[in-house]
Amino acid sequence: MARTARCAVCCSIPRRAATSIDWESGCIVAAADCLLLDLTEPAVEEEEGGGAPWWGGMVPMTNKENIGKHFILKVENLKVVNSQQIQISVEDCTDVKMSRLSITAPETAPNTDGIHITRSRDVQVTDCTIKTGDDCMSIEDGTKNLHVKNMVCGPGHGISIGSLGDHNSEAHVNNVTVDNVRLYGTTNGARIKTWQGGKGSAKNIVFQNMVMDNVWNPIIIDQNYCDSSTPCKQQKSAVEVSNLLFKNIRGTSASEEAIVLHCSNSVPCHGITLENVNLTVKGGSSNAKSTCQNAEWKKSGVSVHCPVVSKIDLELVGTSD
Repeated sequence: MARTARCAVCCSIPRRAATSIDWESGCIVAAADCLLLDLTEPAVEEEEGGGAPWWGGMVPMTNKENIGKHFILKVENLKVVNSQQIQISVEDCTDVKMSRLSITAPETAPNTDGIHITRSRDVQVTDCTIKTGDDCMSIEDGTKNLHVKNMVCGPGHGISIGSLGDHNSEAHVNNVTVDNVRLYGTTNGARIKTWQGGKGSAKNIVFQNMVMDNVWNPIIIDQNYCDSSTPCKQQKSAVEVSNLLFKNIRGTSASEEAIVLHCSNSVPCHGITLENVNLTVKGGSSNAKSTCQNAEWKKSGVSVHCPVVSKIDLELVGTSD
């Protein structure tokens, strides 16, 4: 039977003291088999998350727009401002379409990821503008068949796959395409980050048609990610990273290293292709550089040379087409 019902939803996020540990507060929509959230009326299109009192205290968990356990979900014309942590979280969903979203938090607001996707498949995100203090998009375990197109990101930490494999866990991300994205002043551009000791895979990933403007790490793969106050120990297992395409990427890097492929010594990255990548240092005072460690790669039309820096690279050295 065809679905014809439409609904407009306005969510009001309650104010609470910074000591609250209510994990599931905010705008939560769960356990529905079909939802259309189309906020086209000015009176209901903006949600202010009340995040300012929280950011200085770094409370463990805060409000977010939580979209979970859905089939056939469409969200359009939504503006989210100053959520206390993750702005919009998509969890355990299938067949999701999100478009024309505006997501904003201060650059200094910690852990304010714009859109967070996990354990979801067949997701489309289009025509979004995200300015935040963390990842514009964080793509985590269980994401499959994700297509992101026409996004403006910045400030923030860029488009991140991961982190994956923390606490020796198994994680899988498969078939992700990020297309036509502009990044302004972000700490990262196209990023994949995995922990040592994990297992699983991140594969069949495309970053293409991207413009970087003063981005600190325009292209970065880090299989030795360590977000810890103490050094992470060396471990043999790792999330396998393979079949990656970075294509038609241009712009400026805020650092001298525009490309960083920092892969695992025991489970090297493989099947990496860089095609038509033209990155220069902002201001043009020096040529952009790169670091490639334990990576099997090939390139065509790439302005930045990746030198051999480790023993394993002598065996897996990249080639030019």
